[in-house]
Amino acid sequence: MALQIGDIAPDFEQASTHGNIRFHEWAGTSWVVLFSHPKDFTPVCTTELGTVAKLLPEFAKRTVKVVALSVDDVESHKKWIGDIEETQSAKIEYPILADGNRKVSELYGMIHPKANDSFTVRSVFVIDPNRKVRATITYPASAGRDFGEILRLIDSLQLTDKHSVATPANWRNGDDVVIIPSLQDPAVLAEKFPKGFKVIRPWLRITPQPNR
Repeated sequence: MALQIGDIAPDFEQASTHGNIRFHEWAGTSWVVLFSHPKDFTPVCTTELGTVAKLLPEFAKRTVKVVALSVDDVESHKKWIGDIEETQSAKIEYPILADGNRKVSELYGMIHPKANDSFTVRSVFVIDPNRKVRATITYPASAGRDFGEILRLIDSLQLTDKHSVATPANWRNGDDVVIIPSLQDPAVLAEKFPKGFKVIRPWLRITPQPNR
């Protein structure tokens, strides 16, 4: 069965461009984005890894570590990194797992046989500091990912972990949010939302983002 939201992300030890990684130990107290790409020396993957490299400061602001994966070996990864850095004007400072034995790919369900029985699809796993899978995204090989959306998703997860809110469609950090329907006590509402809120329906109440 594929990993689902709320599952504990499987631990593993695997070779990478930064040496052997024991995943849970490497993750430490950080959030993690683990993302797979189908194959080295391919155009879409090159743009993706370059984009992630440029966004590393944004991930760091959110206490997020990133790690990539493909089924090619470490030597292939290291040769490819030179091309990525040259063509994308970005330094690759995060590890790329070498999953030639498909161990991690199988643990995380990254190989979809009806799409391709040899290479990983474009899987994304957002994992919290308790090692729980908090979100998954899967793209086909032909579609490059929107890593700005992944940052937006992490912003939502981190906000809603700390406050009794949810984020509406197309929300961006700083926009208004919705109060969770289960919270109804007027005294608690007044305490949690001193900026006030707008009641559209009893179950649809809009409030300014609490941590702004």
